[in-house]
Amino acid sequence: MRGLIVGAAAVLVVLAGCGAPPGPAGLDGVWQGRIDVPGSPLDIQVTFDGTGGGVDIPAQGITALPVRDVRVEGTRVSFALPDAPGGAAFTGTLSGETIAGDYTQGAAPPIPFTLARGELAAPARPQEPRPPFPYRADDVTVESGDVTLAGTLTRPEGPGPFPAVVLITGSGAQDRDETLSGHKPFLLLADTLTRAGFAVLRTDDRGVGGSGGAPSGTAYDVLADDALAAAAFLRGTEGVDPARVGLFGHSEGGYLAPLAASRGEVAFVVSMAGPAVPGEDVLILQNRLLREQAGAPSADTEAYLAFLDRFVDLLRAGDVDAARELSRDEVVGQLATLPESQRPGPEQVEAIVASTLDLAPFLLHDPAPSLAALDVPVFAFFGERDLQVPPSQSEGPMRELLAGNPDATVTTFPGLNHLMQPSATGAIGEYGAIETTIAPEVLDAVTGWLTARFT
Repeated sequence: MRGLIVGAAAVLVVLAGCGAPPGPAGLDGVWQGRIDVPGSPLDIQVTFDGTGGGVDIPAQGITALPVRDVRVEGTRVSFALPDAPGGAAFTGTLSGETIAGDYTQGAAPPIPFTLARGELAAPARPQEPRPPFPYRADDVTVESGDVTLAGTLTRPEGPGPFPAVVLITGSGAQDRDETLSGHKPFLLLADTLTRAGFAVLRTDDRGVGGSGGAPSGTAYDVLADDALAAAAFLRGTEGVDPARVGLFGHSEGGYLAPLAASRGEVAFVVSMAGPAVPGEDVLILQNRLLREQAGAPSADTEAYLAFLDRFVDLLRAGDVDAARELSRDEVVGQLATLPESQRPGPEQVEAIVASTLDLAPFLLHDPAPSLAALDVPVFAFFGERDLQVPPSQSEGPMRELLAGNPDATVTTFPGLNHLMQPSATGAIGEYGAIETTIAPEVLDAVTGWLTARFT
């Protein structure tokens, strides 16, 4: 789940790019190292080729983020990442086969970095499933209205009939594996559940991978219908028991799964870090916690949260033009703190503004009606250290809204973050540095809950 705008004091965040233009001859080749972000150091790989290059940051799922303006003046080396929010730059000293210096992004203070020649070792992901698999895995397509969704269907060996699960991703443009910070949570979930005797369907989001449609701003009713289309596909699949097809949603997917269940035929709902309060409440607390953790001045945080309140009020009133103007003023005001050379152009500003408006379906959604209406088995769980969907905000309301359901389980796992990883602080910057994709106790709990009821 994403925040609205990342402030200068927030954890380092860069945008994915593609393509690697050329860098300087003296630096040609591959370099690896680290940006020493306090509490969440980032391993990086930089490839120089001619007059430019590309940066990979595995922990943030970034590959070939374009490098520009590479300069070598004696032992001084500098290069820029113009596609990073607010602009970013490296300035350092070349000594033999190493470069050391400062990384700056936007108006944030400089952060030390070091690079050395060589390739960055792939991050350890001990849970990531590797072939050969003891089950069938097929690429499939699902028709939802006039859009085709591409996905992967995994099925246990044998004739069945098997119970089945549709996986629903969190916010943002997600692929079928929900790839995030170098992890593939939905690949792991699909593997775990299929080995336990369930067929599992996971699809690329609209506008991602092989799926058609727009990648953002789609109404929740439409996204819920996508989930129901996937469930209908499973009910029509050979070897699947049509009476035992349910939904598993993560984060924003935890909004969509109950909504879909209220609109169609579903045998069960599993919600992993799914909010139980309106989206605007989630976003405000999320931003408060993340900004406090990043050390943002309290006055800046309060001003930003006041902006969010006004922004949501305008969206709720249907005044999209006024919301757009308010968002533009906020974005321009934040960018004005940057050096002029680092400020994005008008087109980039408008893209940022458009992305804030795309949050409207999330911000205006109230999950209470669909959660209270659930009359199928429900397993809703949270991570104690989740800063994006804090259990302090959602666990209580979830219990209250499901109180009338005779088979509803609500729990919070100690020490886990939004991805259900063991975490020291819950910080987003930790996600990629943690080797565990999903804590084993969560996988065991989900598998056990489903197996006890549907196998």
